[in-house]
Amino acid sequence: MDSTVFWSTDDVLVIGIVPPPSRMEARAQLRQAVREALAQWLKLDSEAISMESTPGAPPRLLFPGGVAGLSFSHDEGISLAAIGLHGPVGIDVMRVQDIPDWFNLARDYLGPHVAEALSACTDAQRPLALAQAWTAREAALKCAGLQLAEWEGAAPACLSHALPLPAPYVATLAY
Repeated sequence: MDSTVFWSTDDVLVIGIVPPPSRMEARAQLRQAVREALAQWLKLDSEAISMESTPGAPPRLLFPGGVAGLSFSHDEGISLAAIGLHGPVGIDVMRVQDIPDWFNLARDYLGPHVAEALSACTDAQRPLALAQAWTAREAALKCAGLQLAEWEGAAPACLSHALPLPAPYVATLAY
């Protein structure tokens, strides 16, 4: 399976694939790419790696001698996975696009400070800024094992890193 490494450190790896049209096929291919990437990274047989996925809990990779955090994100034309060897990770990818109801979306899900900052952007700057803020929020929630919810006054504490993706995509890794 052909995958691209978008970011890596000693303990975090982000890979991506160009997914097939079917979401079910994209999920299956990304999961296979994750197993192959982890096997290559840790010099293991990919058959020794399994995935644990329980509804309501972040997925995890199980391998001889360890457990890795795992997060997935999909948008039209790209699927990403983040693997964290020493703890939870979160990843989110989004196509940059104009969203007509951006202010209410930002206020309700990203908080009043982000909504105000987006208001200060020009119309041309706003889609990119919104995508960056949205992926940062989603990645942090995934890292904390939380579902998307309306803003409650604070973001989960984690480190985040904007990933260098080709336009028109924006992605954030949280760890």
